[in-house]
Amino acid sequence: MKNLIFATNNPHKLYEIRQIIGKEFEILSLADIDCNEEIPEDENTLEGNASFKAWFVYNNYGTDCFADDTGLEIDALDGQPGVKSARYAGDDCNPQNNIRKILQELGNCTDRKARFRTVISLIMNGKESRFDGIVEGVILPEKRGKEGFGYDPVFMPEGKSLTFAEMDLDEKNTISHRARAFEKLRSFLSRHYIPDNKEVI
Repeated sequence: MKNLIFATNNPHKLYEIRQIIGKEFEILSLADIDCNEEIPEDENTLEGNASFKAWFVYNNYGTDCFADDTGLEIDALDGQPGVKSARYAGDDCNPQNNIRKILQELGNCTDRKARFRTVISLIMNGKESRFDGIVEGVILPEKRGKEGFGYDPVFMPEGKSLTFAEMDLDEKNTISHRARAFEKLRSFLSRHYIPDNKEVI
């Protein structure tokens, strides 16, 4: 089995991505390479954050890897929270604080169109490749469901009657932004990755 370093220690992301990628690759976390520091996410774009994290691991740990960043973009809020999605309610906030803030800002607004967008940066042999995934939907006025994480309880994908938090992981992984981006990554790796003696990219 081929090993892949994913620049995260988020257990929710790890579990979800391992389900998406399947058994062709074993997804390893930053902890698996003894990287326990918090890599900054101070760039102004999702692309910038994903790229910075991937290059950070490549330059400091000598191994190829991939990193991602995801944002919720709400039309009525001019694309916010976007790159600030994880910290929208403040640096020490939690997902519930973030959800509360966007619902307060939207209020009774009838335009609740939004999208989740994921960007992946893969550094392989010193070269960067990027992949993205987008899913359109709407923001509901109240939370529904207990699965998933982040903004999942208030995001209902286009054409569906359930929020991401009401779906089981298999259903979510057929349509999610992250699934679409990581399927592009998986396809690229299947075509271009030839393991060498160390078998870690």
